[in-house]
Parts: sequence; structure tokens; C-alpha cells
Amino acid sequence: MLDPALKVDLVSAGMVAGVELAEGRAVVGVELTTPACPSKDAIAAAVKQAVGQVPGIGTVDVRFSARVRGRPNRPDNPRLPGVKNIIAVAAGKGGVGKSTVSTNLAAALAQQGAAVGILDADVYGPSIPQMMGEPERPSSVEAGNKIVPAVHHGLRVVSIGFFVERGGAVIWRGPMVHKLLQQFIEDVMWGELDYLVVDLPPGTGDAQLSLSQLLPITGAVMVTTPQEVSVIDVEKALAMWQRVEVPVLGLVENMSGFICPSCGHHEEIFLRGGGRKLAERAGIKFLGEVPLQGAISAAGDAGTPVVIRDPQSKVAEIFTGLAREVACALSVRNSAPRKLPVIR
Repeated sequence: MLDPALKVDLVSAGMVAGVELAEGRAVVGVELTTPACPSKDAIAAAVKQAVGQVPGIGTVDVRFSARVRGRPNRPDNPRLPGVKNIIAVAAGKGGVGKSTVSTNLAAALAQQGAAVGILDADVYGPSIPQMMGEPERPSSVEAGNKIVPAVHHGLRVVSIGFFVERGGAVIWRGPMVHKLLQQFIEDVMWGELDYLVVDLPPGTGDAQLSLSQLLPITGAVMVTTPQEVSVIDVEKALAMWQRVEVPVLGLVENMSGFICPSCGHHEEIFLRGGGRKLAERAGIKFLGEVPLQGAISAAGDAGTPVVIRDPQSKVAEIFTGLAREVACALSVRNSAPRKLPVIR
């Protein structure tokens, strides 16, 4: 019985939680490495086929649970020990929908049953407060000057936008940005999280370098539009992640054509396929295409990500699939055998 994503035997991976046998019926418990596992159906089929071959077993039921695998320990960077995975969402240039991908990725992971937070690290253009709407619980400061994250749609959220007036400009140099990000990491009570989604500013500047130093980032998700002008900048960002030794989990092509809400016609306004070609050229996973649709921007403006506002829509399905691909990529990375040190 193999997990098709991890390419390991379920028993060897410690994913078989228990087996109950009674009167020709077997109930097999399987503990997934993420509640957003895209291979659940394939795993169930493999278990039923394997166990069903045992003499005397007529019926096989599979019961799933999930425990997210965490990133390996980093003795050189022990920050956020309660956060199992840190996902940086980045873009080579602005205006490609990076924050839209961040909010919907986080919301989709939470809908699958994970504990999720969002760190809005786009200091100069924080849009997360607008896109997440009014909080169920606003951010606060407790004794000891510890920041308690706001809660939006069940997600723990921190943003500079909560602490500055709407329309106010943040005019800071690099060292001040570094200090703020350090405070958002060390002085925030993030608690236990399966995934922390970090919405980065565009480009390859101070914030990106600061976060790569401050955070043990598990992996980055790159966002682009199909245009060559966007793809070129993403290539530069990929080079940056390589230099700071952060693995890239994959690439999302946003605004991949316009779908008419009335007739369903697909018009390639910005052409199509530039992101897929770049992913193939760079040897990274292509996570999918998100079409340009009014429902996505309307949901963001209204303060509710589209996967929450319209969970049955085609775009919500696309974002959910994207979240599952990212969760799967993290599970594969976190479950990979580590190289043992050479003893000389």
C-alpha cells in the first residue's frame, strides 16, 4: 500500500493508525500527513485492494485522520517552534494577485481542517486587512507587550495595516522594516499552527532578505501572470530563493485568461501559458492557472476570500486544488529522509 505522493509504504511511513477486524469486516485507520491530501481517494482504493485480498475479509472500510508533518528542526533558527510549516507567497513584480493567492490559499487550507495563520509582510502595501474584512476578534496587546493575532474567518492574521491609519504611508528604510518583521515574528503569540502563510511584498528587496534570515521558511510559492514582463521578474526572484536556500514549492499563473460569467467564453487577454513554460524551464512544479474573474476581486474587496464566499464556484475549486498541491509538496519535503552526517 503506497502513498502515491510520498512514494512510501503506508506502514513504513507510520500512517496506519490501527486495524479492527470483526466478522469479515476490516476497519483500517489511516493518518494522513495533511488534511488537504490530494491522494485520499487513491490511498483508500489501495488500502481496500490490499486488505481485501486477506482471506476471510469481505468488507474494508477506511477511516482517515490527519496530522500535519512539520518542517525539520533548524538549530540555527529556532523561531516559531509551534508553527509546523511556513509558506512564503512571493512575486517578482507587483499587481499579479499575490495577496489574492495568499488569502485564498490560507482559507482553502483551513477549510480542509488545518490550523492556519497569515503574516502580512507587505509593509508598504498591506492589503490583507481589506481582503479579510472585519475580524471576529481584533488584534490586541497582552501583558509583556505580546501581540495577539486578529482572527478573520477562523484564521490568525497579523498585518501592519492593523496599526496604521487607512491611507497612511509607511515611509521606512530597510533596518526599520527588518525590526518590524522581527517583532511580528518574535512578539506575536502565533500559538500552534499547521501552516503560516507569509504574504511578501513584490520583488527581491529588504523584506524578502530579512524574512529569509528571520524565518525558517519551509518553501515558497511564486505567483506570476502569463505576460513575459512578469515571467522575467519571477526568474530573478527564483534566483534569489536559490541563493538564500529556500526551496520553491511551485508556480501559480494568475489572471490566466478571462472567463465570461454569462456565457463561459474564455478570452486570453494576457495570452496564456507563460507560467507553465517558466516552471518547466526552471524545473519547478506548475501548481495551476487561476482565471481572471470578477468574482475573485469582488470577494477580496468585500473582505471574504472567494473560497469562503462562493465555495462551490469553479475558481474556489481551483484554489482548493492549489492548496492541496502545496500541502502535498510540503508533506513530501517534510517526509523525505534526511542525510546522516558522515563520521570520519
